[in-house]
Amino acid sequence: MASERYVLLGLGTARSPWFTEVARWATVGSLPAEFVKCISVEELQVRLTSGRPFSAVVIDAATGAVDRDLIDAATRQQVSVLVVDGGPPARWLDLGAAAVLPPDLRREQLLDALADHSRMIGRATDLPLEVEASAPRPLATGTLIAVTGGGGAGVSTLAMALAQGLADTTTGGVALADLRLDADQAMLHDARDIVPGLQELVDAHRSTRPGPDEVRALTFDVVNRGYNLLLGLRRHRDWAVLRPRSFEAALDGLLATFGAVVADVDDDLEGESQCGSVEVEERNVMARTVTRRADVVVAVGTPGVKGLHGLVRTVGRLREHGVDPERVLAVVNRSSRSAKGRAELTRSFADLSGSRSGAGAVIGPVHVAERRGVDEVLRDGARLPQAMATPLATAVAALLDRAPASIAASEPEPVRIAPGELGSWADQEAAG
Repeated sequence: MASERYVLLGLGTARSPWFTEVARWATVGSLPAEFVKCISVEELQVRLTSGRPFSAVVIDAATGAVDRDLIDAATRQQVSVLVVDGGPPARWLDLGAAAVLPPDLRREQLLDALADHSRMIGRATDLPLEVEASAPRPLATGTLIAVTGGGGAGVSTLAMALAQGLADTTTGGVALADLRLDADQAMLHDARDIVPGLQELVDAHRSTRPGPDEVRALTFDVVNRGYNLLLGLRRHRDWAVLRPRSFEAALDGLLATFGAVVADVDDDLEGESQCGSVEVEERNVMARTVTRRADVVVAVGTPGVKGLHGLVRTVGRLREHGVDPERVLAVVNRSSRSAKGRAELTRSFADLSGSRSGAGAVIGPVHVAERRGVDEVLRDGARLPQAMATPLATAVAALLDRAPASIAASEPEPVRIAPGELGSWADQEAAG
């Protein structure tokens, strides 16, 4: 159609010669395109999500704005990303860019790239109907175990004990990742340095894919317990610098480097679908991503009325988030030492969690007895008692052996809706 043309979004530096040239080609008609200049990456992102269809984003690598999250946002809108850079193209293609163009861009080169990777835009009613998938993630071979629960339940301490127990039997090493909003592992390990940590790991994966040696260099070797520690956020508000795709890439980097990753995460899993807030979903991106992808999720609670209520609430949140109950291992920390007391806790948990009334039954609970002197062990940096580490490691290993091929959570798939399936306003008006 004669009315069809390319609609391009552009972002470059003040001294980018191609930026001016593309605008001139579009103005004089030598390029069948409409060129929309953006002065910041924020404006670019707003235009991408405005609902208007675009053909491609042409962006200069010198702006520093090209990363996984920007490319993913464009891909979800069926907009190809063309990066202008004079370096090797493999780096940007690996992140999901459609093509890499030279800084001395010629009109023919841009036309060829648009013809190969972009679609022309016609009438305003010709909107995209299907969203293309994002670039595939690299194969992550490590095992991911999430440890979660409410405050005061000893979640962080049990995550340390589990990492210590798995370190004795896991090939490839074990990493303990502090992925809580209020990160305490640095204090519990008496870490004298607070960098590098999670923020540096995510930033390293924003526009590149570091190798295993680079990822391991961002962790601390806890010699006495046999695992590596990834320090968490330095302040609660630092969650704002974590972008979803960059965090997922960082998690992939950990799983490709270590044989097992034990993630200490919050049990707040609320997202936009629950509370209507994108900001809340982005704040909880660590817990939501890890629990969705984890091979095993360890839910920790304590005995007593409040402790058992907190454990049941955590299990309910995991179910609502879509975690398969067969991947959830319930743990009662500081449990009773008597067989009768443990039996009562187990029965009460089964009743309150709905396991006896038809709801999906989680595994456990596993009982971890109270141990004296844990604070002194943490202060001295010594090994945690085997009575804490062994039951957890044994239960997790048994759960992994149960269904090693199918235990991992699957990514949510879009549901196709046929025209008219949802009804119409006319039907509602006719029904009164």
